[in-house]
Amino acid sequence: MTSAIIVAAGRGTRMGPGIDKLFLEACGRPVVAHTWCAFDAAPDVNEVVLVVRDGMQTAFEELAASLAPRKPFRLAVGGKERQDSVWNGLLTVSPSAAVVAIQDGARPCTAPDAIRNTILAARETGAAVAAQRVTDTIKESVDGATIARHLDRSCLWAVQTPQAFRVEVIRRALEAVREKGMNVTDDTAACELIGQPVRLVESAAPNPKVTVPEDLPYIELLLRGA
Repeated sequence: MTSAIIVAAGRGTRMGPGIDKLFLEACGRPVVAHTWCAFDAAPDVNEVVLVVRDGMQTAFEELAASLAPRKPFRLAVGGKERQDSVWNGLLTVSPSAAVVAIQDGARPCTAPDAIRNTILAARETGAAVAAQRVTDTIKESVDGATIARHLDRSCLWAVQTPQAFRVEVIRRALEAVREKGMNVTDDTAACELIGQPVRLVESAAPNPKVTVPEDLPYIELLLRGA
């Protein structure tokens, strides 16, 4: 059994005060609705857990009523940091879940192939992440003003979500993070801590995340073409 954990507990501070980016409208629906529908439609996903800010449960229940998802869903309350929200989601998935696919709620354009291929790779290797090759020339700056060194882009990947794991792998990885009092903003970083290899699954289609208001026109363009 595979569970999807949609992390939708962030405040999106870069959007500006009083703006919840997950409920901004894109193509007639909230951003997070598109994300939810993508995983509700994924054949390899059996249930969906949405990790939401405390106080937003009613908004998500109302969203569920309008979307009428086919797959069972549960709500979990988010934690202080993203890793805490993921942990709360893991505590909420079905006991029979063998694999979890963790997705940013603000990433509404994830293609079906990216979901399927990442889950399949995680079943085989224990951990996998949707990613794209870096095509820009990348430089490192120490002071934020001048170039310190050139980085070989042939070795660089931009990781995205979904990030999929065997349940016992991601639980062990996050337990290690919690024991060490670390803060990781990416679930694969927790796997690196325990020496768990993570398979890169190349995502051919654009898979952007809504971060600032200027992202919405591009997101809408992609959703219309889906």
